[in-house]
Amino acid sequence: MGTTNTKPYYAAGLAAFIIWGFIPFPLKALAAYPSGQILYFRVALSVGLLLVISLLFRRKQLLATLEQLKASAPREKRLFILYTFLGGALLTTNWLTFIYVVNHIDIQTGSFSYLLCPILTAVLGFLLLKEELRLNQWLAIGLSALSCALVGSGEITSLLFSLLIALSYAFYLITQRILKAYDKIVLLKLQLLLAFAFIGPFYTFFTGGNAQLDTHFFLQVGLLSAGFTVLPLFLNLFSLKELTSGTIGILMYINPILNFVMAFLYFGEHTTGTKVAAYALIFISVIIYNLNLKGRKKRGDGLVIPPVGTTAVGK
Repeated sequence: MGTTNTKPYYAAGLAAFIIWGFIPFPLKALAAYPSGQILYFRVALSVGLLLVISLLFRRKQLLATLEQLKASAPREKRLFILYTFLGGALLTTNWLTFIYVVNHIDIQTGSFSYLLCPILTAVLGFLLLKEELRLNQWLAIGLSALSCALVGSGEITSLLFSLLIALSYAFYLITQRILKAYDKIVLLKLQLLLAFAFIGPFYTFFTGGNAQLDTHFFLQVGLLSAGFTVLPLFLNLFSLKELTSGTIGILMYINPILNFVMAFLYFGEHTTGTKVAAYALIFISVIIYNLNLKGRKKRGDGLVIPPVGTTAVGK
């Protein structure tokens, strides 16, 4: 049997995370609009696109998932409903917070949170799913905790927002691991529908009764939904057909690294010596955490979710 050419899959994975790395551009272009309004229309357009794509090109997967659910035991059905509901709530929290942070605090805070995400996910996997961690990964977790302490000592608000984004994303990924037997795109559609149901009744509250709907808004939110959510999502899904979850885990760091670079070089954000030390520590911890990847088994059950249009179904 011939070996599979993995170049297209690497290219797709790289393209997905590079696209997500430039997410601050459409978000900053929408900075004048309420965060809740951005989230509402971004979710509405994304779920609409996913539904159209599924009905036209992925109908078999949709029907297979429905049959799979029908054939499952009552307890499994209850767990499916519970974790799908939780996934929708966590996704809503994560994306709304990320939009607010990028547009009203700084890009650095959002980027820092997505560097923390994989390590926090590993900790939650150890605590909740009894997944094993190697010694170097525990060392990385300790360095990450020290990094958080440094950020918190300088600006507690930034740390709290980073932790909210990172924890909501990490818990979301845990729910996805539990539901790994189901099609990721079908799950995402259901979760986005739930997210739309969550925020719909609070639309006036989120916009402060001051919704601004114009051509610029719809062009930018359309770009955010199609170009920075649905397109990289399918690229990432394609790459997971052949790449290991460990490889995807490393590619995932392209996103926050690009965010950091743009924050300083393009958007002119400033930082402090304490934060620089914290960022350096988290980068070192990421390297340490990903040592010895050759020992990992190939898996295809992970799908990274974009922060907001974002970090796979996750961002």
